[in-house]
Amino acid sequence: MVLEENIGVYEGLFILDANAYARDHDGLAQEVNGLIEAAGGHIEVSRLWEERRLAYPIKGHRKGAYWITYFRMPTSNLTGLTRECEIQDNILRQLFIRLPGALVEPILEHARGGGVVRAVPVSDKEDDNENAEEEIEEEEVGV
Repeated sequence: MVLEENIGVYEGLFILDANAYARDHDGLAQEVNGLIEAAGGHIEVSRLWEERRLAYPIKGHRKGAYWITYFRMPTSNLTGLTRECEIQDNILRQLFIRLPGALVEPILEHARGGGVVRAVPVSDKEDDNENAEEEIEEEEVGV
């Protein structure tokens, strides 16, 4: 009897050394993707999210490049990937979140630039916001 591996779809957020990213952004992106692929993962989307100042210094760095990656990987390999990321000098922090099955395709479509996916029609959402504002105003007047 062959057991199927539990494959999950993950969002990986990496805070990268901003100086290293500025010197060789393609090389650092390949390094991150290479770690995932070496751990048995398959990259779906991988791109820069933003570069920004950190809330507090991490490993002596005050700025970081936030790199976001969506990938498929056997769940059992995630611990090894985390360990590999922790020993890399150019990766300051990392976070992996397993995506719920129902949200995988909408999130991947959005990440690929397919546009915003809405669960509620725009007109219904706008009506809810207007009602919420009216309720707040009524509460303030009644106080």
